[in-house]
Amino acid sequence: MSEPSYESTLRELSTEQGVLRYHEAGDGPPLLLLHGSGPGVTGWRNFRGNLPALAARFRCLVLEFPGFGVSDPTGEPPMSAASGAVGRFLDGLDLSEVDVIGNSMGGIVATRTAIAEPDRVRRLVTIGGMGRALFSPGPAEGINLLVEFTENPTRERLVQWLRSMVYDQSLITDELVEERWAHATEPGTLAAAKKMYGRGVLEAMAAAADRSDQPPYWAMLHKIRARTLITWGRDDRVSPLDMALVPMRTIPGAELHVFPDCGHWAMIEQKSAWESTVLAFLTRKD
Repeated sequence: MSEPSYESTLRELSTEQGVLRYHEAGDGPPLLLLHGSGPGVTGWRNFRGNLPALAARFRCLVLEFPGFGVSDPTGEPPMSAASGAVGRFLDGLDLSEVDVIGNSMGGIVATRTAIAEPDRVRRLVTIGGMGRALFSPGPAEGINLLVEFTENPTRERLVQWLRSMVYDQSLITDELVEERWAHATEPGTLAAAKKMYGRGVLEAMAAAADRSDQPPYWAMLHKIRARTLITWGRDDRVSPLDMALVPMRTIPGAELHVFPDCGHWAMIEQKSAWESTVLAFLTRKD
């Protein structure tokens, strides 16, 4: 199919916590796409290039999480708001079972949904982000650059962060920088980012995790019943590849596909190979 446009695919869903905006393209089984985090991110920007391939086989639903400047904010921290939004969204569209693709933060949200509501997720695809670093120092380079931008948003720091996202530096065009800069520096978007990536917030979250008696989500991966494909860029500087080891070993039947010469945006940087791999997995009869 031809590449869908922003305007022709944009939809709205009213919920008890405000309007959720999303993009819809294609027919077939429902496929929910969940975006990552970072300056100027949206679901449309994460997945717009993949919609022609995916929408040829699926009803693609690209959800815009609250707190990123598209859907109505809820006042919650972005991760909490995202998890709640998925349930409201699926309920609002009366979808009892979906396949889910999640990039980075979206992969964590998708994973938590698959753990909490195993009957709702048929197949799960993640793109980096999910898991726990075993050998790499943390926070990773890309996360540190994200914190630096959040604390002091300058164009130079945005470019530094964007360059950490990819292996192929030619992908960081002036057009991409301007698009991300305009969105990332909107007051509401920046305020929400500070609730997630402010240095003090990250330190408080780490301290709370140390004190908590509740297991982290990555310790509960064995509860996932959905068939799972983990995709990763070999050269990811945001979520190093060793993060994939825990989910690969603990999610029952999980498959791992690593793309060479590829950073954090596998669906963009290795677009054709990623689409081929994901479509083969989602349409396989097993």
